Amino acid sequence: MKLSCKSSTLRVLVVDDHELTRLTLQLIFSSQENIQLVGLASNGQEAIEMVKRYQPDVIILDLQMPIMDGWSASSHIKNIAPQTQIIAYSSVDESRFAETRTTETLDAFCKKDIPISELVSLVRQLGQRAGNGSLTG
Repeated sequence: MKLSCKSSTLRVLVVDDHELTRLTLQLIFSSQENIQLVGLASNGQEAIEMVKRYQPDVIILDLQMPIMDGWSASSHIKNIAPQTQIIAYSSVDESRFAETRTTETLDAFCKKDIPISELVSLVRQLGQRAGNGSLTG
């Protein structure tokens, strides 16, 4: 008999302006044990609303999007949900990507060509970090 603890399920939000990327990540995470995809957003404004509604543990956040980019969205998200871990997920060139490493509102950085297994592992790792701050008793 396998016991399942609801609090051990990671809540993940995917934010990307490309539908194919959102749907691919949805497919990947929906097949993972103990990971619940709570939403898909196509820009930073949608992401902020979904954070308020679903309180994700981890967000995979594209940096370059219309309406509101990932850099702007990450600071808003950290203001309303400081324990939420944010992965900057981008195809920006190396010089611009290096700039993001100094941003305090982003917890991890990965290029869009990251192997799936590494991305899932990173989400799990950050999810544990997010959960540590919110566990009580």
